Amino acid sequence: MMYELVDWLSRLFVLTVGVIAAALVILFIIDRSQTQDAVRRNYPVIGRLRYVFTELGEFFRQYFFAMDREEMPFNRAQRDWVYRASKGQSNTVAFGSTRNLDPVGTPIFVNCPWPTLESEAANAAPLPIGLSAAQPYHAPSIFNISAMSYGSLSAPAIRALSRGAATAGCWLNTGEGGLSPYHLEGGCDIIFQIGTAKYGVRDSAGKLSDEKLREVAANENVRMFELKLSQGAKPGKGGILPASKVTQEIAEIRGIEPHTASISPNRHPDIDSVADLLDSIAHVREVTGKPVGFKSVIGAYGWLEELFEEVVKRGIESAPDFITVDGGDGGTGAAPMPLIDNVGLTLREALPMVVDLRDRYGLKDRIRIIASGKLVTPGEVAWALCAGADFINSARGFMFALGCIQAMRCNKNTCPTGITTHDKRLQKGLDPTDKAVRVANFVKDMRKEVGIIAHSCGVDNPRQLRRYHVRLVCADGRSRPLDELHPPVASAS
Repeated sequence: MMYELVDWLSRLFVLTVGVIAAALVILFIIDRSQTQDAVRRNYPVIGRLRYVFTELGEFFRQYFFAMDREEMPFNRAQRDWVYRASKGQSNTVAFGSTRNLDPVGTPIFVNCPWPTLESEAANAAPLPIGLSAAQPYHAPSIFNISAMSYGSLSAPAIRALSRGAATAGCWLNTGEGGLSPYHLEGGCDIIFQIGTAKYGVRDSAGKLSDEKLREVAANENVRMFELKLSQGAKPGKGGILPASKVTQEIAEIRGIEPHTASISPNRHPDIDSVADLLDSIAHVREVTGKPVGFKSVIGAYGWLEELFEEVVKRGIESAPDFITVDGGDGGTGAAPMPLIDNVGLTLREALPMVVDLRDRYGLKDRIRIIASGKLVTPGEVAWALCAGADFINSARGFMFALGCIQAMRCNKNTCPTGITTHDKRLQKGLDPTDKAVRVANFVKDMRKEVGIIAHSCGVDNPRQLRRYHVRLVCADGRSRPLDELHPPVASAS
């Protein structure tokens, strides 16, 4: 019996070695005879390891080689803060900061000698948006979920975001992919984004449909509408959803053909000037009765001056109810590298500029400013409030709260955490009930710790933060107050 087992194992070993050897010979012949790849032709079989290491390199760096503050687009320290906040764990650290405070642009908040006592602290009150609309929105949260469409994200991910947003009392932006049942499942406040392809509110010709606008607006959870002019990942180019992610359900929601790449126009065909933009905003507001604004990455900015001049000319009621300023360094979805790397101002430069232009034309109390772009930790959110933002949106921060490991596979259908894939097998790893709790925890902890910064600066709540509360490190190694680098205009408070 023992002899037979040994004989069988020996035969299996010989067979296995034979198969491996035959495979190596075949690969050797293929590599030596092909002409497309010089490395494989000169170094058959072994040359293939180059591509294996290239593919796995980013994962080795993340786990073994990169320091806590080195990685891009988000480093380990940033991700770990979100992970701990979303799990409801303590975010205290020991033995000093690992952050280098020397790089130019580093924000340093100025604590006062008599910080606000916790017993005297107050929560930021809801802020009204669109008082001239038939149904204004009193937004309760300074920190909210940015635009991520159903299609780019999976159904379980959208369900978790909806439930978590409802628990935390923040809004959820649909992104340009239309309104799905999963957005509505949690009963949270919804911002409906109208992209350049008008998904979800388009007629058979692809133009804006007033009938479908009214259908969407009839839902009481839909609080506002946002016209997307551009987004941080790809300013100057429309949305890109690969054919592999355009399921039958997604196609029906968007009003397009299934299993065909969803490529949006690079701008709204019907909006070609500031006059067109204001006309479109007025039209959507009249049809829906709800506040309407727009989202844009800032590059050229002369058009903003023209916009505010036109608002003053037409009357203050013609103004957009809000402007979402997206940084050129944003990007949750698929985007061409030349755009994601090189086009659009960062939020650090764009946000103070837009705030100052708005205030210069006396529109501070009429137009709310929403900041969006890589704001995932309390210090970044507090900086945006100091710069003049009324609200902050985050997309990738909430992806981390859902369990994102920065695998950089958002543009494919292979996300290992189930967040950006429609592969049912991979989606099983994302439990909407569990992740909804994490989403809510993230929002609550963010508001709490931004409040801690505000109290250290001596104000009662985060909305009272001003530019003089933060300094930025400059090229000479010294820090200077933000209100010195970007002096507020006279009408700003």
